[in-house]
Formats: sequence, structure tokens, C-alpha cells
Amino acid sequence: MRRLAALMAAGTLLLSACGGDRSAERAADQPAGAGERLSIATGNTTGVYYVLGGGLADQIGRHVPGYQATAEATGASVENIQRVVRGDSDIAFTLADSAADAVAGKGAFTGPQPIRALARLYDNSTQVVAAADAGVKSVADLKGKRVSTGSPNSGTEVIALRLLEAAGLDPDEDVTRQSLGLPESVQGIKDGTLDALVWSGGLPTPGITDLFTSLKDEVAFVPLDASLPKMQAEHGPVYAQGVIGKDVYGTPADVPTIVVPNLLVVNEKMDPGLAESLTRLLFDRRADLEKVHPSARGITREKAPETDPVPLHDGAKKYYGR
Repeated sequence: MRRLAALMAAGTLLLSACGGDRSAERAADQPAGAGERLSIATGNTTGVYYVLGGGLADQIGRHVPGYQATAEATGASVENIQRVVRGDSDIAFTLADSAADAVAGKGAFTGPQPIRALARLYDNSTQVVAAADAGVKSVADLKGKRVSTGSPNSGTEVIALRLLEAAGLDPDEDVTRQSLGLPESVQGIKDGTLDALVWSGGLPTPGITDLFTSLKDEVAFVPLDASLPKMQAEHGPVYAQGVIGKDVYGTPADVPTIVVPNLLVVNEKMDPGLAESLTRLLFDRRADLEKVHPSARGITREKAPETDPVPLHDGAKKYYGR
């Protein structure tokens, strides 16, 4: 038994050395980002958050003196906000609708969360893909189908559930719902174990590209223009009209969709000097980020401060001259 206990203790130490719970590394009152290594909460490994987060981490290491950064794969928006609040991550990508819920203390959050924004980034496009033989021409047609609504505690899940409800469907009764990440969702469509998936991501999303490249006309987008008025009426102007151009995935025609802005957020306790440096980095090195993923073209100096209802961090305000 002693030998077993010693081995278990050694295993615990090894896990800690490999990057276990970051909150244990900080004192309870230590501001997020006070150390030399920063964690960036991103999303699924085949999504844009993860790709762009890796590029951001690289640029931080190269151009923010004294800091290195690591992009962490996560379930995305809601989980990312929770990680930043707990101190497990320093920087997080999140959809604006999830962030709005966080500051209001509603939805997945039991109270207002102490997050601040560094910038509004690019827009996420809601991408509902169905097997061509599933007979899905609208969100309402998902009734009785096997649908992946995204990773638990992700922004995709928030949007997926709202889309279903806006179409008059009960997510727990009217569809066979599976809470899967994008890699598993794509594989489910390929294997025939899913009829449709919902994904919110930048264009193009690598996993969706893989799906259309592999299956071609065996899959199709579900247009979302009919869903937008109800989504806006129930959840506000955070949802807007968008288009997935036919050139993005090689589809026969453009597809109407719903877009949501992405935000880059941090804990309100982050050092203002660091927050200012990170905000400046987005614009000084935007060309490098664009090389990592074209969605970075959507990061503009004009729109970046437009993060309402999420307040800007004081360091970001200083950069923007506000």
C-alpha cells in the first residue's frame, strides 16, 4: 500500500509539472496575468479559436517582453469565461452573446462575472450542416433528427439551443441531442451517426472544410435567414445577418446565416500595463495573425473597442485613448 501511495504521489507531481490546475499556482489575491507565462483559452482543436490562439501565443512570446504564452484547447466560450474568472487562464476567446450573459449573470452564469474585454475581434458565422439525405431544409426540420449542439459550456451550444427554441423545438424532447466537440461532430456526420451539426466559428473553419472536402454534395448548409428575426427579438442585436460565401467551402451558392462577434477577454484584475500591451499587439502584429488564419482580417481598430455590454479593461481603454 505504501508503494502504491508513493507511486500515486509521484503521478500527482508529474501532472502538476505538466500544467495541471493553474489556480493552485497563484495566491488567491494575485491578479490574473501577473506571472511570466500566460494561458490562452481557445476552443476545439479543429476550430478557428485554437488556430488563431496558437498564433497569438507565438506573437506574445516574440513581442511582449518577459512573457510566454500557451494556447489551451477547451470547450470554448462559456468554459473560457469560467477559466478566466477562476484564474486557470489569463486570456480567453468568447462569443459576445456568452460574454453578455456573463456580465449580466444570466444563462449559464449564476451572477455577474468579473471579466473585461481587450477587443472585439472577427465575427463568428453560425454553421448548421446536415447530411443531404436527412431532408433538413430549415431548423424546424431538425425535429426528430440526431443533432450535435457543440461541446458542453461552449458558445456553439448556447447558439444551438437558442436556434432550436426559436424554431419552436424543445432541445431535450424534439431532437436527439448530442453534446460533441467539432472533431467528433464531423466524424459523426461522416459515420452516419449524426444527421446534423451546429457550429459557430470563423470562416473557413478547418473541421467544416474537412467535412465538405470529404463528403462534397453529401452534406449541405441549412439556411438561417428565417431564424434571425426570432433570435433578435428574444436575445437582442448581438445576432446579425451574415453570409457564408460559396467560395468559402465550395458550395453551389451563398448561404444566409447568423453572425455573432467574438471578443478577447481577461479578468478585471489583470495588470493594466499587460492589458495595454496585449491590446496593442493585436494591431501591431495583425499581419502575422492573418497569416495564421484569414479571420484575423476582421480585427479592425475601428470596431475593436465596440465590446458592449462587456466593459473594456482599463489597459485597453488606455490603448484606444478612451
